[in-house]
Amino acid sequence: MPEKVLVVEDDFNIAELLRLYLERESFEVTIAHDGEKGIVEFERQAPDIVLLDIMLPKLDGWGVLRKIRAQSKVPVIMLTAKGETFDKVAGLEMGADDYIVKPFDMKEVVARIRAVLRRYGADGTGNGGVKRRLTFDKLIIDMDSFVLTVDGKSVDIPPKEMELLYHLALSPNRVYTRNQLLDEVWGFDYFGDSRTVDVHIKRLREKLENVSDEWSLKTVWGVGYKFELKDQSEG
Repeated sequence: MPEKVLVVEDDFNIAELLRLYLERESFEVTIAHDGEKGIVEFERQAPDIVLLDIMLPKLDGWGVLRKIRAQSKVPVIMLTAKGETFDKVAGLEMGADDYIVKPFDMKEVVARIRAVLRRYGADGTGNGGVKRRLTFDKLIIDMDSFVLTVDGKSVDIPPKEMELLYHLALSPNRVYTRNQLLDEVWGFDYFGDSRTVDVHIKRLREKLENVSDEWSLKTVWGVGYKFELKDQSEG
């Protein structure tokens, strides 16, 4: 079955251009021209991925993203004419998965959609059947069910934070630079914006701080980050 893409974009020309190009790439496309319609179509269509403009009538992109994240972990790529760091950080903190600044190249849009879907396994090229479940003291990172369990309780977490935590915890005590994490977790250099990683680490720490004495998310000053495991045996 073709992957379903919901495009929430008020510019009719851009929306139709996206539709034509994505349908040619074998995606099934639904268009919504305002934020409220975007939510209606999201609930009706259950898309595999959302392309979401920020400047929308009735309900802006931030409002749409907030409502989507309240009910779903479906990946969302933000589309905007704004390139300021503030907008990027705001979107990331709210759970956006990627960010494309207009004007954009259609081939880049398709490449980013495929990269995000690959990471979520929605295009059938996911983890190849390998179980992806890491267990530490008071922490279970289950990428198969996309559930994070902290001190016995399931914690609501945006997909990108989950992927970042899993990536770090997969190689305990290994130090990753921000650029390595951007490349290996996001799959693109994300406009070279290393604050992307900092924002996600900050949010993860809010969820994980002081849970266990056996592990922690550590900043290696001047280098990057690591998942430090004080006791080398996993729980």
